[in-house]
Amino acid sequence: MADDTLFAEVLDPANRADPYPIYARLRQSPVSRQRDGSIVVSTHAAIRSLMFDPRLSSEDLPPSHRPRTGNPLKDWLLNPIKDRIATAHRPLIFRDPPDHDTLRSVVMREFSVSRVQALKHRVVRDVDALIDACRGRDEVCLVEDLSYPLPVSVICDMLGVPEADEPQFQVWATQLATALEPDARHDEASRHRTVAAFDAISGYMRALIREKRRRPGPDMLSALAAPGPGGKGVMGDFDLISTAILLLVAGHETTVNLITNGMLTLLRHPRELDRLRDDPERAPRVIEELLRYEPPVHFRTRKALGTIEVAGHSIPKGTPVILLFAAANRDPARFVDPDRFDPDREDIQHFGFGGGLHYCMGAPLARIEAEIALVALCRRLIAPRLLADPPPYRPGASLRGPEQLGIAIAGIAPLHA
Repeated sequence: MADDTLFAEVLDPANRADPYPIYARLRQSPVSRQRDGSIVVSTHAAIRSLMFDPRLSSEDLPPSHRPRTGNPLKDWLLNPIKDRIATAHRPLIFRDPPDHDTLRSVVMREFSVSRVQALKHRVVRDVDALIDACRGRDEVCLVEDLSYPLPVSVICDMLGVPEADEPQFQVWATQLATALEPDARHDEASRHRTVAAFDAISGYMRALIREKRRRPGPDMLSALAAPGPGGKGVMGDFDLISTAILLLVAGHETTVNLITNGMLTLLRHPRELDRLRDDPERAPRVIEELLRYEPPVHFRTRKALGTIEVAGHSIPKGTPVILLFAAANRDPARFVDPDRFDPDREDIQHFGFGGGLHYCMGAPLARIEAEIALVALCRRLIAPRLLADPPPYRPGASLRGPEQLGIAIAGIAPLHA
């Protein structure tokens, strides 16, 4: 296999279950040009050196382009206007400073420690209820039974989305998450499905924001939609809609993977599962090692705004750049025995939540959800074992995680056993 096609192998679904041997080959050249013209950066030191480089832009999505409908009014007037608005008001993970910094600062004021901590009891209650619902069965599917419903319920509660509307977000979120996949971005049919999902969720959020302004509540969306000094909103309506969509999608898609990858890893390492069951105080250590060892996001894409020198290589202006976080997380130049799952290792400076300006805003909430969920699963699932290893994986290479995780059990332990 030629080194300039290795990233194409990463994108191949056939390698989804274990991309790490490919990552090891990519690390042999920290900055490698691929046949499609992109540059893959794969070592810990090289990625760290690029994290705050202003010449590396996050504004790398292709311009929005709605398909022709055959209706002249839509094709020549309405849709071009919608495309310009969508392109100008991307979610903030696809924005550079100063726009990114302005929007992020507004969101972080509301994504406060106190708001996140206040959700702890809700998370404990939801986890226990979801596990209790599996009583009487000898098999569970972790994704369907807990990993997916928990984060979507929590983020919807945090934002103030009515509980009855939560199921609709699975369809929208699954499609919108493909914006992180390089191959899907350039597939016309996939892009059109993404546009349709974005239009649908935008319409929903527009109506919900109007309702929050009429009847504000204690939720985060009400706070973001509230008028600021002088009666103007703290952010424009188009940015508010795209930010709300980002929080809903990113707020649960990554956590689904973190919980599912976490339980899969613990079932593959039964000694660590037993240790966590017997000592729940180990949970923070376990989560940090999981974020290094099996992160929910494997890479992010960027674009070079100027020529960048890194690790003895030159990245020309205009070049697409892939920051391969999951490869850096197993870099032997940074971590001792990196392919070993070891929650007791020290100094885990991972890229499990990205880094730099775009470090995951929801990291504290994701940690809380994963800690509570994994401790409860270890303590309450009796004699759990994998039904299939490897399990079937979701299509995405960037947001990587099992599509299903079947677990055989001998029962559910009582809540306070």
